[in-house]
Amino acid sequence: MAPDPTVAQVTMTLAAFAATGATPRPSGETLEQHTKRIITGINAQLNDPRLATQGEWKLTWLALSEANANMAYIAQSTNGSNEFAVVARGTDADLTDVLEDLDVGTVVPFPESGSPKPITVSKGAMDAFKRVVNARSIVAPSPNVTLAQALSAALQSAPSSPQPTVYLTGHSLGGCIATMLALYLQAKTWPKQPRFAVITYAAPTAGGQSFVDYFDSVPWGIDERQNNAFDLVPHAWADLDTTADWYPSPGPQATDEVKLLIGAISERTRGNVYVQPGTLCLMNTEYTSLAKNLVNKTTQDFLGQVAFQHANSTYLDLVGAPPVPAGPVVTDLSPTFGAAGATVTINGTGFSQDSMVDFGHFACTKREVDPSGRRITAQVPNGNGVVHVRVTNTLGTSPAVAMAQFAYGGPAPVVVSAVSPTSGKVGTPVTINGSGFANGATVHFKDKASGSVKFVSTGQLTATAPDQLDVHQTVNITVTVGKATSPTSPADEFTYTGR
Repeated sequence: MAPDPTVAQVTMTLAAFAATGATPRPSGETLEQHTKRIITGINAQLNDPRLATQGEWKLTWLALSEANANMAYIAQSTNGSNEFAVVARGTDADLTDVLEDLDVGTVVPFPESGSPKPITVSKGAMDAFKRVVNARSIVAPSPNVTLAQALSAALQSAPSSPQPTVYLTGHSLGGCIATMLALYLQAKTWPKQPRFAVITYAAPTAGGQSFVDYFDSVPWGIDERQNNAFDLVPHAWADLDTTADWYPSPGPQATDEVKLLIGAISERTRGNVYVQPGTLCLMNTEYTSLAKNLVNKTTQDFLGQVAFQHANSTYLDLVGAPPVPAGPVVTDLSPTFGAAGATVTINGTGFSQDSMVDFGHFACTKREVDPSGRRITAQVPNGNGVVHVRVTNTLGTSPAVAMAQFAYGGPAPVVVSAVSPTSGKVGTPVTINGSGFANGATVHFKDKASGSVKFVSTGQLTATAPDQLDVHQTVNITVTVGKATSPTSPADEFTYTGR
């Protein structure tokens, strides 16, 4: 029999559920449709006995704010432990949203905290907090009530013993909001006084010293700030500049472009001094958990490593919790060009029988999902231009990827998906895989054209590495066919090792 999961494993799992369905369907859905899809996905995960939550929690309330800005839900244990969890998702589990959407150049009062003295938080955090506390559920299980009303009703019907415990948790911006919700809720009067426990993951801070002083004075049942030591996001907005010196060996090291970006984002505070609340619990201090394919000194590798270190899946691994079910992922499709009405095979993972397909913003009405969950046959809907093909189900929407683009009318999108070898000296023959290649294509290593290019097929070329002024650098390999040039990505990187 497996040991009981730890509080960290359970709360991080609940926090990860909040990312379910975070991305709206590309072809559009109403707020009610989106909310129902999220609820279906979260319920399926709460009922899964293989996860740290062991199928012993139920959803009691969920609300999605207008324009998908924020989402929060309440879950209740069903195993007699009399536990509740208030989980905040935040803006979206997107790094750019986390670092740029918050208005940290302005601080505003936070009277909802219950503090006898004035305390302040960033305007962006306050806006997100208000969206969460004012949101009303629009579908079952508790329609047309706010978070506080739903929690009050749940506590009212809960047993008096053992004393109810309410966990406040969230990952990323959701963790930031959870600290504000904790103060807001502990200041209220409840039908049965619960024990409040705050556990956040990868959270940027909401306020300055006055916020922290009051937060740290509250007698929380648990007060933990769980952070990956090499996650950039928790350094916002207290000491973001320190991350420009990352990463240790094997890398990646920040490029000048990255350092300028971090410096520019840091300046958004406009001199406001932010401080992190709670008790810091660091993980991955030896940098043993990393994306080993993202270690070159390039902007793309650095930002890719940042995303990996911040991901829900990484935090679940760090706390020792089983991974939550992944949403759909599209890897490629065939053919990549044609006309409306054509049949396209979509390859990937995580496809379910309820999966829906979109070509850009146009919905596909005819599709067949293979029982393996790895292939969908779809009829191309009306559309135009070059669009991303994405799959949506109750667990989310697949990210847009270069190898899953469809060009109405053609030609096929030019994409580099892999190069081999990934390093070598000047003159090394390199095999380039991808799509949209043609006889006469040109290949550039950074800004230097290869003098020897051989067309093998529409999906493969070979080219020799040209000389460079710096023969100890990592460069992007791009392919140009006519006027179309492949977009750059970590998959096309080649590292020079000398002449």
